[in-house]
Amino acid sequence: MKSNILVINGHPDPESFCSALSHSYMEGAGEHAQIRFIELNRIHFDPVLKFGYRQRTELEKDLLEAQELIRWSDHLVFIYPTWWGSMPALLKGFIDRTFLPGFAFKYRKDSVFWDKLLTGKSAHLIVTTDTPTWYNKLIYKQAGHIVMKRNILRFCGISPVRVTEIGPIKPSSDRQRSKWLEKVKQLGSKM
Repeated sequence: MKSNILVINGHPDPESFCSALSHSYMEGAGEHAQIRFIELNRIHFDPVLKFGYRQRTELEKDLLEAQELIRWSDHLVFIYPTWWGSMPALLKGFIDRTFLPGFAFKYRKDSVFWDKLLTGKSAHLIVTTDTPTWYNKLIYKQAGHIVMKRNILRFCGISPVRVTEIGPIKPSSDRQRSKWLEKVKQLGSKM
């Protein structure tokens, strides 16, 4: 039976290297999985959770469809750049608006604990960066990866969460980028 994979490109620029990585992953996974794709730069939504959780902001059509695709998926693949040590505001806004109480998690009454409503799903973060991997690990302690992996996805029950870091992008050659595209295609084919 084919697994259901949802690929989410979190880069605001439709011509970014993250877009190319998304297509390479889908090409690799396409033979053995059903693939759906969300390009956050092409859907329409307000990324600001204006009232926090105090008051409900109605979800736009594209976010309702995104929630349905998240429910449908067995595996989520987030592809995005690291900016200022974390994800772009567009991806953070998408998470703020879609991973809501009642959908992704549910607080328990009179308790510090919560129910994880997306249990049974796994995820893979494919993250581009201009920081060398060793520096991100040693100096920055992979803070952006930890927030996405532990504080967001595992909080909602998504586990395991793998991380593949691609970079540094800025000084890379066309040859190096071709190797990364092939690597990501292979990651998709092994899913």
